[in-house]
Order: sequence, then C-alpha cells, then structure tokens
Amino acid sequence: MDQASFTETAIEGFASLGQPTRLEALRRLLSVYPDSLLAGEIARHCNVPHNTMSNHLTVLARAGLVVAEKNGRTVSYRADVAGFRGLIDFLAHDCCGGKPELCAHLPVVPAAPAPEPSPDIVAPAFNVLFLCTQNSARSIMAEALLQKIGGGRFHAYSAGSHPAESPLPDVIDRLKHLGHDVTHLRCKSWNEFTSPEAPRMDFVIALCDTPQGQFCPDLGTKFVSGAWPVPDPTQFTGSASERTTLLNELYAMIRRRLEIFISLPFASLDRIVLKARLDEIGDTNRVSP
Repeated sequence: MDQASFTETAIEGFASLGQPTRLEALRRLLSVYPDSLLAGEIARHCNVPHNTMSNHLTVLARAGLVVAEKNGRTVSYRADVAGFRGLIDFLAHDCCGGKPELCAHLPVVPAAPAPEPSPDIVAPAFNVLFLCTQNSARSIMAEALLQKIGGGRFHAYSAGSHPAESPLPDVIDRLKHLGHDVTHLRCKSWNEFTSPEAPRMDFVIALCDTPQGQFCPDLGTKFVSGAWPVPDPTQFTGSASERTTLLNELYAMIRRRLEIFISLPFASLDRIVLKARLDEIGDTNRVSP
C-alpha cells in the first residue's frame, strides 16, 4: 500500500472513532480481547439501542477496527487488533525525531494470533470483477467505488458481455463530481479476464438487470460469485436533473452494497457461506439505497 493509501485508511479509522459510542465500543472490545461480544452486550455496555449499536459496529468494521464473526444465527464482534495497531503505528512511525526511547510510554498492543491456513477460507487482498452488459455505467461505478472505499484490501476491475465503446459521459461526470479518479476507467470485454495472463479473480459480481432480461456471462464455479441486479442507466430518461437524481440513487445503492461487502468477516467464512452472503447483499428486498 502506498503512503496515500495508508493515510486514507488512517483517516477513515480515526474518523470512525470520532463518535463517543464507537470509541467506547472499541475500548470495550479491546478490554476483552481475544474474546468477542454480541452486539447486544456491547449496546448494554454503551447504553444505546441494539439497532443503533449494529450501525456503529458496521462503521468500525468498515474502518478495519472490528471483525464480525457469524456463529449459527448469531453474530459476535471482536476487536481487530491488527487494524488498531496499524493506527498506532501510523501515528508513531516517525515520532520523536529518531529517539524511540522518548516514546517508550506508548502501550504495547498484543498482536492478533495468526489464523490457521485453510484452502476453504478466502483471505485478503482480493481481486473483484464487476460485470454488466456494456461495462459503461453500473460496473464502472462499482469499480471506481470499491477502489476508493476498499482501504487497499481490494483491487477492483470491471467488464461487460457486450462492451460499449466508452463509458457513459453522465456516469463519468458524476464520478468526477463525487471525487473519484476516472482516468483508468474504460469499457472492456469479459474475455480480457479469461486469459492465463489476466489477474486471478476472487469474486465476480454481476450487476446486470436480470429481472428485465439482461444477460451476463455464465460465471461458473471457479469464483465466489454474486448477482446484484441494479437498473441500467442507459435506460434512464427525463431531464438532465432527473437523470442526475437517478444516477445519484444508483450510486448510493451500489455504495451501500459495497459497504456491506467490505465489512464481511472474510477470514471466518468459507466459500459456500460467502456465496450466500453475496446473494443476500444483492437481494433488493434486503438492501435499499
């Protein structure tokens, strides 16, 4: 990860702690580490409603400071000590003008135990490929979004079954307006990712509007795949302001799904469970803009 990525990750981490409940929740989880706690236990400790606590824990998970662990029907939360150490290390890396003895009072955070390797566990960093029909809007948005919010833990790509010549200008304008780097975004065929020289994908997520009859390539079983059908911006009509509103809603929908995706406890889920979670994220009855 380059210095800019480290800085962006640190900013997100510190921003997530700039709220009293989240700060207290992380302190509580660190105090019981390596044990984990249910969201209800943390909520009672912080004296907040359970559903509010769940939202706070999602923010902390997205910032890489807590890990959600599913056990049957329950989800517990554990402090992500590696992420916490990363924040401390970021602050202290260049401290004291080369005199580390001046920082001797800094607490030593115990390192997280290394998990046992398993061929059925998917571990970061991940390559994620987004597919749609023309690779001109939805998958382009998803690629730009994940590249920005993924905290360096994901490499995002996009392609189409019938790629257009270039991305939709409206989409590129929206992404620019929302602070994304669009210089590398282009329409390309799924075939670019089938050669031996292509990056190996961990996840392939189809954004085709299949309820409206759109086609995406057969993903097979080689990848952990998911279907997140979303509306096709090439079909948006109306005035320029109406189209902008629809693009903003689409952007918010894709971002919300990606925020849930990047907060998944990847190290504790096998491929079958990950597939189920991806499909849950794409269920339009569960996830809304």
